[in-house]
Amino acid sequence: MRLLEGIESGEIKTGSGKNQMSTLKRASDTRWSSFFSTVVSLIKLFSVVIDVLEFVRENGNREQRGEALLLLKGLQCFDTAFSLHLMKHILGITHELSQALQKKDQDIVNAMQAVQIAKQRLQKFRDSGWDNLLEEIALFCSKMNINVSDMNDIYVSVGRPRRNVERNTNLHRYKLQELNSRFNEVNTELLLCVACLSPIDAFSSFDKRKLLRLAEFYPVEFSSIEIDLLDNQLESYIIDMTSHQGFLNLSGLTDLATQMVKYKKHRLYSLVYRLITLALISPIATATVEHTISAMKNVNN
Repeated sequence: MRLLEGIESGEIKTGSGKNQMSTLKRASDTRWSSFFSTVVSLIKLFSVVIDVLEFVRENGNREQRGEALLLLKGLQCFDTAFSLHLMKHILGITHELSQALQKKDQDIVNAMQAVQIAKQRLQKFRDSGWDNLLEEIALFCSKMNINVSDMNDIYVSVGRPRRNVERNTNLHRYKLQELNSRFNEVNTELLLCVACLSPIDAFSSFDKRKLLRLAEFYPVEFSSIEIDLLDNQLESYIIDMTSHQGFLNLSGLTDLATQMVKYKKHRLYSLVYRLITLALISPIATATVEHTISAMKNVNN
């Protein structure tokens, strides 16, 4: 009934073909961009999901009624509403970046502009998006008959007595802890360091300091002595690369690695080549690893 009412009022858009919103979308284990569609879909059809669970609670068998009751309890709370809308914004901001990084032929360096844009938007959302987010969540909770937490009240974790918790308010919990914990600066730094390996535009992105920092991310692969050797090797490497005709007009790290092997440079600059191969097999640098993991999961199953 709620689904029909939503369609008639225009609140739920059915669309056509791939644009249909009449069913919940399943998230893929290795496709992060799919989670955005899943979250948006769940928010749009939230009332319908609640209706279905209430029907199962009243008409299902004993096991189904128990599961439905637990799901209803978990869904119809402020924590769930907050998490859904927070992740909708975050996944929406990073949606284009996720799609770019999922392409098998996508060089991470070519996606750095998208990384920078996403980073700036995430910072803006963190700094000035709280009021709009809370207003959006409050409106959603009002429609779904969910109690909105008072941001000035003391936050109490489910199942923990009030006397045993730290005296933090809901504002501290949701805005300062929950919102800030979604942003990881380490991955961003790693991406920016990898970008310095780019051969595009005559190695214009080369930055020895950041490449040494990149090596520090792999302590198992690079000892402290090897990092010192890498420091010296990078000096010769960049002079050789920018003066060699075989390394002009390269389009990415894959081309760079191929040409280094072709001209035997991988032996001369073995530590630099090690950095390049680590970047190429890194899950943040290519989707190939994710596809391989997915295939292995199917084999294991």
